Amino acid sequence: MSIKRTLVIGDVHSGLKALEQVLKRAAVTPEDILIFLGDYVDGWSTAVETVNFLIQLSKTHDCIFLRGNHDELCYDWLVDGGDNPLWLQHGGSATMESYQKTDTETKNVHMLFYQDLKNYHLDEEERLFLHAGFTNLRGIEYEYFKQTFYWDRTLWELARSLDPNLAKDDPAYPKRLTHYREIYIGHTPISKVKAVEPRRAANVWNIDTGAAFKGPLTVLDVDTKRFWQSDPVHELYPDENGRN
Repeated sequence: MSIKRTLVIGDVHSGLKALEQVLKRAAVTPEDILIFLGDYVDGWSTAVETVNFLIQLSKTHDCIFLRGNHDELCYDWLVDGGDNPLWLQHGGSATMESYQKTDTETKNVHMLFYQDLKNYHLDEEERLFLHAGFTNLRGIEYEYFKQTFYWDRTLWELARSLDPNLAKDDPAYPKRLTHYREIYIGHTPISKVKAVEPRRAANVWNIDTGAAFKGPLTVLDVDTKRFWQSDPVHELYPDENGRN
């Protein structure tokens, strides 16, 4: 009998080969809850294939798909075809090339996938999962701009700068962090130049281990903190640059 696990998966960035590899290494089963932190596209060449894989995976597994900033940028392009030079420079060109090879029906199915992404997930144990962060001192329900959930970098900056000896009941302890037992994010790579492990600062766990660059893709068990990683993703796509 398999144990039901809650597994959180970092930023994939079109690295389907890495995703398949790390899910196998983690011995993922349909009993597991899989929480994906967003940024499914922009980086490696297999954007369409990655989203196709995720859609199929959700039919057999308990998946929660969160919205990343790159997913929103890709969705905007699919909807209006507008030219976004910043998006193209940061992995969007590979995604555009991938979608130019597919058909209209697939694009329409993917647009529905992007539309249905969640901005955050809060479980029954007060563990918060979101792509980037939030800024409102009273918590996610009071956030003014939904884009913050998938663009913010101040949450990780705050957690990293915090004195680890500061007690949670100290008046100086950041109120943002007191509402949740743990917070899991991606968005800000821990390293772009080498393989690293997921990192905790205060009660915030960063699972973005640089899969778009020269790092691996990470899966972490939120209960045990055991984690699994793919090979460095650039080694799985030796003829591509990714976002390097």
